[in-house]
Formats: sequence, structure tokens, C-alpha cells
Amino acid sequence: MSRKQTPSEFLKQIIGKPVVVKLNSGVDYRGILACLDGYMNIALEQTEEYVNGQLKNKYGDAFIRGNNVLYISTQKRR
Repeated sequence: MSRKQTPSEFLKQIIGKPVVVKLNSGVDYRGILACLDGYMNIALEQTEEYVNGQLKNKYGDAFIRGNNVLYISTQKRR
């Protein structure tokens, strides 16, 4: 049985890993989590923007303001 993690521990563990960031607007950003702060402001690398499941844009680096974030989840490598 695995040990339960706090959200803070989970976020520290996934830095440098592929993630999906879902915004309140429904848009998804997928990329490598570079860093985040206590306000959930997020910096992603190799970022892809998906709207309704369709790839819309690719960005090198992206900064997402924390108040727009619905959730962050890990992404399986393709």
C-alpha cells in the first residue's frame, strides 16, 4: 500500500515531468512542469495548447497564472 501524499509533496515530486494543466475555461496545456509558486502560478516548457481535445498551438515556454488553474495532473509519456 502506498503512502498518502499532501498536495505540496505531489507538486514537488512532479517538477520536471510531463503534466496536463486544465484551466477554468476548459483549455488544456500539456508540457513539462518547470516550476510553480504558492499562488499556483505555473511555468511550463515544450507546451502544447488543446481546445476541445484538438491541438491549437505549440509554445516553447508558457506561464499560466494560478487563478486560472482548475487542476494539474501527471501526463503519461507518448
